[in-house]
Amino acid sequence: MRSTGVHHVDLVVSSIQRSLSFYSELLGPLGFNRVSEVEGERGETIWYLAGPGTAVGLRESQSESGAYDRYRVGLHHLAFEAPSRAAVDERAAWLRTQGIELESEPQEYTYIPGYYAVFFYDPDGLKLEIVHVPGLTAA
Repeated sequence: MRSTGVHHVDLVVSSIQRSLSFYSELLGPLGFNRVSEVEGERGETIWYLAGPGTAVGLRESQSESGAYDRYRVGLHHLAFEAPSRAAVDERAAWLRTQGIELESEPQEYTYIPGYYAVFFYDPDGLKLEIVHVPGLTAA
């Protein structure tokens, strides 16, 4: 039986080509290996990267609303689950090779016991996280 949870999240990006490449390479090692496309409500193409139990949709911006600010109404950050601390470290190493700005190096946080994460920014400045919490990783 499939558990309930977040089915998908759609992100609006400034360059679909740049972001599709970034997210595919970032999330592939975390199991987001299926890519599909659907037509959005305005006729735009939405690219979905499907992973374990959820998907991330990418669609190109259709308006000029200014730079992203995670403290405005909207998304503050998006966290992706990793199967191990080593996977968090590996993805952080990959981010460094890509010149991606890390907000913090991989480390333990006091949110819950064993919470180990790296925080960083996507090419549009969206704050992202890759996290491992022992015992919470889906089978």
